[in-house]
Amino acid sequence: MAGLCANARSGRRACAMRRAGGADLFSSEIPVSRSILHVLIFVCCLLPASSTLASETEAKRAREAVRVIDEIMQAPDRRIPSNLLREAHAIAVIPDVIKAGLVVGGRRGHGLIVVKTPEGTWSNPSFITMTGGSLGLQAGVQSTDVVLVFRSRRGVDSIVHGKFTLGADASAAAGPVGRSAQASTDAQLKAEIYSYSRARGLFAGVALDGSVIAIDHDSNQAVFGEGITPRRIFEGGVGNVPEVVVDFRDRLEEYTAQSAE
Repeated sequence: MAGLCANARSGRRACAMRRAGGADLFSSEIPVSRSILHVLIFVCCLLPASSTLASETEAKRAREAVRVIDEIMQAPDRRIPSNLLREAHAIAVIPDVIKAGLVVGGRRGHGLIVVKTPEGTWSNPSFITMTGGSLGLQAGVQSTDVVLVFRSRRGVDSIVHGKFTLGADASAAAGPVGRSAQASTDAQLKAEIYSYSRARGLFAGVALDGSVIAIDHDSNQAVFGEGITPRRIFEGGVGNVPEVVVDFRDRLEEYTAQSAE
């Protein structure tokens, strides 16, 4: 009996020790758990903010592209000729291309591109980048709006596959301006892409050989969702396209319709 009592007392002490140990362990874990919870809440708060920031960046780019096409097309004697607009296979607008350098200059810009669908309408825009270098004496930094008019499918197909270089993958020339392109030079008539720039209010053809046009996958993902390809965008396989992005497409539709009148 004495042994049983001793064992019982020993068991009670062991249980008490376990309970005490459990309380100590739990109390030591509470601050750690709360700290982890605070970190998780902070991270969750950051994720929507990052997405919103990316969307605002792309929205601003789309608004700037609309501004560029409006300012160009509202100047009848210095606009993209009407027949080029109707016959174009694609149009890219890259606002505020930065050109910097003293001896060796470089270009960098972000914009949008739309392609002509089989029905003759413009597709949803895909986001693109333009990079390239140039040699020559240059001073300071200059911001220029760039417009590319694609006159063949080859350049469009290159864009769908990722990127291409003006002058290498597709021939490019400074494009004609005005109401008609009938007075184009031989070099212009042979070019697959017409390139234009607008700086300080002057819109004119410009040579951009060596510039690389590439799909901006990060921006496309921010606007259309993960895994969306350029081909899917061009073929209308995306939904919930932001209004500001659709506005760029619709504005080109309006100017194309006007050129047919």
